[in-house]
Amino acid sequence: MNEFDEGPPTEGWARLAPALIVSDLERSLSFWQEVLGFQLAYARREDDFFYLERAGAQVMLYERCGLYETGPLEHPFGRGIMLQIQVDDVDAILSALRTEAWPLTKDREEAWFRAGTVERGLLQFIVLDPDGYMLMIYQEIGVRPVAARHGRISQ
Repeated sequence: MNEFDEGPPTEGWARLAPALIVSDLERSLSFWQEVLGFQLAYARREDDFFYLERAGAQVMLYERCGLYETGPLEHPFGRGIMLQIQVDDVDAILSALRTEAWPLTKDREEAWFRAGTVERGLLQFIVLDPDGYMLMIYQEIGVRPVAARHGRISQ
């Protein structure tokens, strides 16, 4: 796709798509596309704007210009927010991160969380993108009856 092509993402518009202010657009694009596997939906290079997608997940990247800043912006930009991104294979992304020697905030783990009357199982890890946005990359591994236990996460 030509970077100036305009059109909706392949799976339509997400009802919520975060717009991330980034300090180095090319570095962020490389991370989101080459490491995380997002594809270009469309771009407005004249505005330093890219709309990316991956299997229904969507994110917008803007080069920092002051327009969308509500106060002082210091690195890491993502303080107070974590974006969850569901993938089919967490290990493929972990491999790409290791190839780039990219540090993880939290290594891969199996976690189970109560969701109503069942527990939802995930393989997950946490990584920060180049501007410090916290990303929880996860893969569904199933559901099971709620275990008789206390606490938030069981291994």
